[in-house]
Amino acid sequence: MDVYNKLTVLSDSAKYDVACTSSGVDRKGKFGSIGSAAKAGICHSFSADGRCISLLKVLMTNVCIFDCKYCVNRVSNDIERVAFTPHELAELTINFYRRNYIEGLFLSSGVIKSPNHTTEQLIKALELLRSVYHFNGYIHVKAIPGADSELITRLGLLADRMSINIELPSQESLTLLAPNKTKESILRPMGLITAKIQENCTDLVKYRHASKFVPAGQSTQLIVGATPDTDHKILTLTEGLYKKYHLKRVFFSAYMPVAENSLLPSMDTKPPLLREHRLYQADWLLRFYGFEAKELLDEQNPNFNLQVDPKCNWALNHLEKFPLEINKAPFEMLLRVPGIGVTSAQRILMARRNSPIDFSGLKKIGVVLKRAQYFITCKGKIMDGLKVTSDGTIRALMADQYKLPSPYPEQLSFFNEPFITREDVQQCLTGQI
Repeated sequence: MDVYNKLTVLSDSAKYDVACTSSGVDRKGKFGSIGSAAKAGICHSFSADGRCISLLKVLMTNVCIFDCKYCVNRVSNDIERVAFTPHELAELTINFYRRNYIEGLFLSSGVIKSPNHTTEQLIKALELLRSVYHFNGYIHVKAIPGADSELITRLGLLADRMSINIELPSQESLTLLAPNKTKESILRPMGLITAKIQENCTDLVKYRHASKFVPAGQSTQLIVGATPDTDHKILTLTEGLYKKYHLKRVFFSAYMPVAENSLLPSMDTKPPLLREHRLYQADWLLRFYGFEAKELLDEQNPNFNLQVDPKCNWALNHLEKFPLEINKAPFEMLLRVPGIGVTSAQRILMARRNSPIDFSGLKKIGVVLKRAQYFITCKGKIMDGLKVTSDGTIRALMADQYKLPSPYPEQLSFFNEPFITREDVQQCLTGQI
């Protein structure tokens, strides 16, 4: 099979992995190398469902010895199997970069022969890019569960970011749907990467030219909707991962049915995109707003209210803390008011040092008064003409919620016209362009 057909198959197989980012590292170009990973130099494009596509997102191979029931590349699925050689992948990446199709590489793979063999193939491809083609751009690579620590370390020295996907939030779900994976085989390399990153930070303090290990950190992905696991379990796991492994991001992927199986949702089940959206909002609250998972969900309320966002839902369940006087409230409480973000809260603190703030001032600062007005007072007064009741507040907030434009996600591809043609790939590989 020629390289174009391989690219068609393997880029399509990679679309189900959403843990694809190109951020977190600031490495400028250097003499004799091609590409840069400076913050301002990495462009972001987005597909209709918000996925980042600034990287060449591709699998090394879709051959896999694992039989994960939710995965299109599982060994029991009858699909066309192809694989890039390390040389083919490196040459394809560098030629795509030279033509300005991409800003970097996101590389994952099925497990061919064994985790160690697969990791060795990934290492060979990245070594060609870094040493032979002198590619200095951004590379995000997936670690393979079960690979040796030494191989993961070598892989981490070649990449900017690494990720290892947990996929399912409990050992019970893994046992049912991914019998070849265990919690230990996933968390062990995750712990190794964390330890190596911390160790590398110490080395860089002592030795200026020490090699950098995964400078953009690590991330993971959780599938939402493939199992009966609740939002509470998923969010509690997410919080634990941030605290224990210092992850940069936890990504959530709404399950899209790819196989008919009694253990999985039926093929006509729509992806739970709104549930995925709520989990991302809650993830933001954990990372930037000082919330804890137990404040947002508990055993009695294990799933998010799809009608209102998690922050509004928390405020509605804690009306005893409101209304909040905007000119006296501490920063931590300002962050908990719906319609007030981190930047708006900081601006409020600065503005009220000079003079008391009124509602018109809040609007100029950037506060979303449509939501915040029900939970605040300015100079001891509520907004003129506003009647605050519990039922009225709930109805108003529900009417203001964001609606997803389509029940089905759409991922852009290199094969959507007019981005690339078969002739473009052939000319890149032959050096004609």
